[in-house]
Amino acid sequence: MDQIDKQVLRDIFLRSNTLELSFNYEKMQALGFCYSITPALEAYYRDSKPQLSDALVRNMALFNITPAMSPFVLGVAASLEKEVSKNPKMQSSMVNNIKSSLMAPLSGIGDSFFWGTFRIIAAGIGISMAQQGSIMGMLMFLLLFNIPNYGVRWFGLNLGFKLGTKLIDQMASGNVIDRINKIFGIVGLMCVGGMTATMVKLNLATEIEVSGAIVNFQNILDQILPNILPLGATLLCYKLIQNGHSVNKILVGIIVASIAGKAVGLL
Repeated sequence: MDQIDKQVLRDIFLRSNTLELSFNYEKMQALGFCYSITPALEAYYRDSKPQLSDALVRNMALFNITPAMSPFVLGVAASLEKEVSKNPKMQSSMVNNIKSSLMAPLSGIGDSFFWGTFRIIAAGIGISMAQQGSIMGMLMFLLLFNIPNYGVRWFGLNLGFKLGTKLIDQMASGNVIDRINKIFGIVGLMCVGGMTATMVKLNLATEIEVSGAIVNFQNILDQILPNILPLGATLLCYKLIQNGHSVNKILVGIIVASIAGKAVGLL
């Protein structure tokens, strides 16, 4: 890794903190990703304005990931962009293909560790200290959450950059990407499944009286398959998105259905 690469990685690391400042429901973190990787594009395509323009447009594709995991993908993408700038035979479309394949599994892992584990532990310790009147409660929360957060960010960025280069060398014969995607896919889907069961809340409030006994439909569903309603709601939203329905319309539909269900006593 030469001095230019080191400077590029430092710039990307600093810019990656702005990933979600321009979050939107059309391309999510795309603008933040493009801004973060721009130092690499400007360094590697400095002699070709058309290539730089194409690279900027390419890196504006839809992107969404747990922020702590984003530097790893940025490192991989920067390494691939460097190779594209030097190797005319390298297909530029590979950059977005790899980004897309890493987003979901890394998000599942990142959400489970950072939002579901580190944040809860850090908040629990911080709140406990704050309840005792110690100002260290707030500081302890920030330290316990951000030390692993930024450690993973910096390590992931450098690992991604090095791994991206190796992927280029081994792509034709080693099927490295396929193996990584399979491993991350299995772990990521397990994490997403766990998140669906614990974070999506949907319960029926309907009860009827049969021969003097109260029948609770939610209890019946839980005996058949626990969390079947959250699973069904998640799969329905996924299917609607697959069919091209707007995310905003789906969100409005969920809000309207929730209000209506509560009003009639169903939820």
